[in-house]
Amino acid sequence: MLHAKGPLLSVDVGSRETNAVTVTDVLESYIGGRGVATKLAHDRIPYDADPFGPENRLVFTTGPMQASNMSFTGRMNATAVSPLTDGLLSSNAGGFMSRHFADTGYSAVEFTGASDELLVVHVTDDGVDFEAVPHLEGATVPDTVEYLETEHDIGPDRTAVVGPAGENEVRFASIMTSEERAFGRGGLGAVLGSKNVKAVTFGGDSAPDIDVPAGQMDIHREAATDDHIMKEQGTVAVMDLANEVNGLPSYYFSEQTFEGVEGINGDAVASKKYKKGTCSACAFACKLPTRDEERGVETEGPEFEVAMAFGSNSGVDDIVDVMKSNQLCDEYGLDAISAGNVVASYLAAEDEFGNRELIWDLVEKIAHREGVGDTLAEGIDRTHEELGVENWTVKGMDFAAHEGRVLHGQGLSYAVANRGADHMYATFYSVEYPLVPQEQAVDPEGTVGKADVLIERENLMALNDSGVVCKFSRDYMTPERYEMLFGADFEELLAVGARTVTLERHFNNQRGFDRSDDRLPYELPDFEAALDEYYDARGWTDDGVVPEGHVPA
Repeated sequence: MLHAKGPLLSVDVGSRETNAVTVTDVLESYIGGRGVATKLAHDRIPYDADPFGPENRLVFTTGPMQASNMSFTGRMNATAVSPLTDGLLSSNAGGFMSRHFADTGYSAVEFTGASDELLVVHVTDDGVDFEAVPHLEGATVPDTVEYLETEHDIGPDRTAVVGPAGENEVRFASIMTSEERAFGRGGLGAVLGSKNVKAVTFGGDSAPDIDVPAGQMDIHREAATDDHIMKEQGTVAVMDLANEVNGLPSYYFSEQTFEGVEGINGDAVASKKYKKGTCSACAFACKLPTRDEERGVETEGPEFEVAMAFGSNSGVDDIVDVMKSNQLCDEYGLDAISAGNVVASYLAAEDEFGNRELIWDLVEKIAHREGVGDTLAEGIDRTHEELGVENWTVKGMDFAAHEGRVLHGQGLSYAVANRGADHMYATFYSVEYPLVPQEQAVDPEGTVGKADVLIERENLMALNDSGVVCKFSRDYMTPERYEMLFGADFEELLAVGARTVTLERHFNNQRGFDRSDDRLPYELPDFEAALDEYYDARGWTDDGVVPEGHVPA
């Protein structure tokens, strides 16, 4: 089975000590990326670790496909105990850093401990350098990137940066790479910030020799030549469809259609796109560099989830307003989905939907934990009672845009996902809209009978995150192509994903998670029976707990 190569580098930022250890057995069993990071985190982080404590470990990993020249491979993974969900969580970012990470020669780099001064940590194949940067305290992501480029000739493609939000331990702070790409969901930026690390840089000339089959180029050519709507509109291309099927969360989830959808939909975003945007080695180029010269707004995006959170869910029908919200989140280092949703919760409490000036003020206050921003920085799950609004979260994570009240399998997926109400954990929405060929489609009505499909999709997404292969490759990656690229039977590859999901669940079980956490703020038909089916198919107990005899090695 094709897998990443190289040792694990452990970096204690408190003692300034580093140690490299061989992890070949883990790589052979878990491929790379999320799988390897999950196994390492599961075995090396105490079950009772405080997400903000020095015992929490933040693990960066990439996979064997970063040795290829194939589209959909410009991504990498980060894993830690999440300050937002309090469970083990992996986040995935695109951009250009993954291959620079591979050039260090390490398969995984973990950060532990906590520094007594603000640091930039430079990781190369020649060693690790700890640079004290007190002058960068409170600096935005662009200002930090500019410093690294000016003083060290290190471009944004080699950097992982936290903004003020990460330093201030906002529970949904992002780690930003390539300046505008994010390890977004779950607050891993706050984990790095709690260690007093402002940025990490990667580089070298020691990428391991991994022989990726030549068939990779067939996929690359198809991605380059296909006339796909995502190349013009990104993920926001689905917004009109979501609105048509009564599935576009609006006004803090109180409504499911938005009368101002034309102002924030795919056409609106495309009208502001001024060039192509992509990730490393990818010819699909689905990113959205956008700007409005009249108002001086320039950003990348927004994607569908952000256009929902800062658009329809906040009562905003102007794409440039949403673009500015997105830009501010990137500058301050905030997950734009969670930031938009928690802002929407405040707008609901204050009856201020559509107030763009208030929205931008709240984003800044959240990043700096000033005034009401200090409350909102805790996330919806911890603040909804104080605000007097409903708790639109699962396991502490607020909802993505794909509406589980309409797409019932997606709703079930939100409930059981180890990282909460995130759409990318299984991408079940894609088979329910559907966005796949009709023979792969699933009736969006009902929950019973969907467990097997849901599990296969969870396993497949975990495989992609271990590869690492972008999930938007779904139109190009067949079981036969997975087998060709990774040199293993498709079912064997899905088993890697299954072990990864199970390890996440087991770790979270040790932290107290069980069936009572697999809950939704709305009712779905036969939901309890569907949970039973899912647990039974996974081999877990009726309480959603992994039996000790089922914990993967």
